This record gives sequence, structure tokens and C-alpha cells, in this order.
Amino acid sequence: MSQALPFMTRPAALDGSMAGDAGFDPLGFAKNNNDLMKYREAEIKHSRLAMLAAAGWPLSELFDKKIAVVLGMTPVVDATERAPSLFNGGLGKISPIYWVVCLAGAAAIDLYGIKQASSKAGYAPGDLGFDPLGVSPKDPEGKKRMELAEIKNGRLAMIAITAFAFQELVSQTGVINETPLFFQPIGTTLSEYANSGYIQ
Repeated sequence: MSQALPFMTRPAALDGSMAGDAGFDPLGFAKNNNDLMKYREAEIKHSRLAMLAAAGWPLSELFDKKIAVVLGMTPVVDATERAPSLFNGGLGKISPIYWVVCLAGAAAIDLYGIKQASSKAGYAPGDLGFDPLGVSPKDPEGKKRMELAEIKNGRLAMIAITAFAFQELVSQTGVINETPLFFQPIGTTLSEYANSGYIQ
């Protein structure tokens, strides 16, 4: 039976060997191992992007105006400190050159991934051989633990970034202003924080 949905039968392709596999595929997308590998590759790509975005979104709201002032540029966050997004608007403020660079970078990474997947024996989804700091464990047990940590953090980040977008749409204020406790300057005392206007 599925670990995620105990009242359902575990799909045949989800045999528990892959990191983060709890037998969750209620709509039956992964009909065979080949499908499963494609979906896992896509999940890992989205996870990695979401982890960057979950950190980058609040950081952009914190530092965009400060960096823009230093560089003599116009800030892209709006008056309520919201980052540009599909719901918030403001995407038109971003230079078209940035979008071209992003698309070119994404295409290059995708092409490299396809090449690795087709030519590397024993290729595992997401294994692009990129580990410049050498943090990936060499032993199988450590590698499995790292893969599980990555996929769990990635899934959480995908939920978080979706929540950021909807939270700002509903509240009409930036994430950093919704949860100021997480973004107070280091060294700020509680009384200074209380007098800052963040909390009443």
C-alpha cells in the first residue's frame, strides 16, 4: 500500500528505491520507470529553482531599494515592498536583456542535462556532476541521505514560493512585512524592534 495514501495501492513504478518516494501518485502519471525518471528530473529542476527563489524573493524585497540607490537605478519592488511577479505586476520593469540571459542559461542547463542523461552510464535524475565545493558524500548511505534532504527541501520550497505569491496577492504587502520577525536587522534589540513600527 502507498505510504502517503494508506487507503490506495502503491503504484508499480514507485518501488520505494528513489529518495522521497512515499508511493504518492494518485493520478497515475508514472506508468513505468521511464516516465518516473522524466518526472523526477522535472521535480528536481523545479525544486532547485524553488529553493533559490524561496531565498531570493525575500532578499530582493529587503535589498532591492538599497542596491538600486547605490547603483543609481530605479527600484523594482513596489511601494508596499512586493517583489515583481505575475500577480504583483512589475515584470515590465525588468530589462529584456535579463529575460534573454535567463532563457539562454536555462536552455544551456537543460541541454547539458539531456547530454548527461543520454551519455552517462547509471545516470540518476538531477546528477549533473556539479559539486564545486565537494559537499556531496562519497558513501552510498550519505549520498542517499543528501538526496532525501534535497528533495524534501525542494518540495517545501515549491510550496513556500507558491505561498509567497498568493500571500502577497491577498495581503497586498511584501513577505518581509508579513513576517518581520524573520527579517529584523541582526543586533536589533526587542525594544528597538517593537519601536520600529513592525509590531504594535
